[in-house]
Amino acid sequence: MTDLAGDSHAEPIEERAFTGGDVPIAADVSGPADRPPVLLLHGGGQTRNAWGRALVAGSRRGYRMVSADLRGHGDSGWSPSADYDLAAHAADIGAIAAELSRPPFLVGASLGGLASLTYAATGAPIAGLVLVDIAPSLNPAGTERILAFMHSAPQGFASLEEAADAVAAYLPHRPRPRDASGLQRNLRLRNGRYHWHWDPRMFKQGAEPGHEEGLREAARALRGPTLLVRGQQSDVLTREGVDDFLQLVPHAEFADIADADHMVAGDRNDAFNVAVFDFLQRHRP
Repeated sequence: MTDLAGDSHAEPIEERAFTGGDVPIAADVSGPADRPPVLLLHGGGQTRNAWGRALVAGSRRGYRMVSADLRGHGDSGWSPSADYDLAAHAADIGAIAAELSRPPFLVGASLGGLASLTYAATGAPIAGLVLVDIAPSLNPAGTERILAFMHSAPQGFASLEEAADAVAAYLPHRPRPRDASGLQRNLRLRNGRYHWHWDPRMFKQGAEPGHEEGLREAARALRGPTLLVRGQQSDVLTREGVDDFLQLVPHAEFADIADADHMVAGDRNDAFNVAVFDFLQRHRP
């Protein structure tokens, strides 16, 4: 258990391991155990560190915050059978939810959002759902750009600087850090070369049959509090995709975050936190 350095008001952050379907799921947990839980689920290729200050911001507001590494990512296990279907991710969410004091709010970005929507469609109780730059209808060019990056270095990198160059080319709107050492937590050293932390088998499966229509049906079935957050500069979730979702889920709320791309929490963390925690506070049990 650790405290944030230099922040005497921060809740302690505890590293936890939950038992998923066939893999251990690593998570950071903070905030009072008996308060409303909020489960943060990152996007494909990210880790539980992708949320910036959201974990601390939530625990300060009196939520039980859980930020998990999805299966095949970060410090979570890799599926022995390469099972990375949305149903497997949803089962992992269920395993975490079973250890919480009450049904959680789910905050899912990209892949984590699709997993959250899939879990909600099972009928399992949730307090509410926040989808971050993800919906059933997406821009193929944007999703292909992400997959191209994730497949772009199968042999890894010779150095952290080389990995930093790849990230800078992929995210040209973000300033390139002077010190590349921060990337080390997203890389694994194998045979003298740096490889991204995720299981490379994960993104070779392609879309599941009936993928989009199944997600549309899941969206239509949503009845509880729902918020869609979009980065205004995103090439993954277009305004047309937003309008389609709001037709599927007429009661859903919408927040458009200026100067943010697909990775909204990383691009504009303060604005993201304001939008999400305002929503959670209004719908808090």
